[in-house]
Amino acid sequence: MTSKVTYLGNLRTENVHIKSGSTFVTDAPLDNNGKGEAFSPTDTVANGLACCMLTVMGIKARDLNVFMDGTTAEVTKFMADKPRRISKIEVILNLPFKSDNKTQKILEHTAKTCPVLLSLHPDIEKNITFNWNG
Repeated sequence: MTSKVTYLGNLRTENVHIKSGSTFVTDAPLDNNGKGEAFSPTDTVANGLACCMLTVMGIKARDLNVFMDGTTAEVTKFMADKPRRISKIEVILNLPFKSDNKTQKILEHTAKTCPVLLSLHPDIEKNITFNWNG
């Protein structure tokens, strides 16, 4: 088992990672009857994309002896109706370090082939931007 999710009532869940015990809460968004006081389930999907991209880039950067600490990702999720679903995810990666063109291409390819990106439905538009050197 990877995680355990408990419905707490009032459109809120508690999520526990079994191995580490770390937790987070989700809440329904304001536009779907919720309070919007925490990540929504669809927010976690969009956020998971950025986390995955940064993680696999970090692995590759370590292999290339590139220091990528301080890299950030700005995530924007767009919803559609009928059926309600994620229609687009925008991720802007801000990489505050200098690297040569070859390294940039390797890291960008690594990000664009992360497991979450490859697992998302093809109908979800994915806009990924790389801002190098901050």
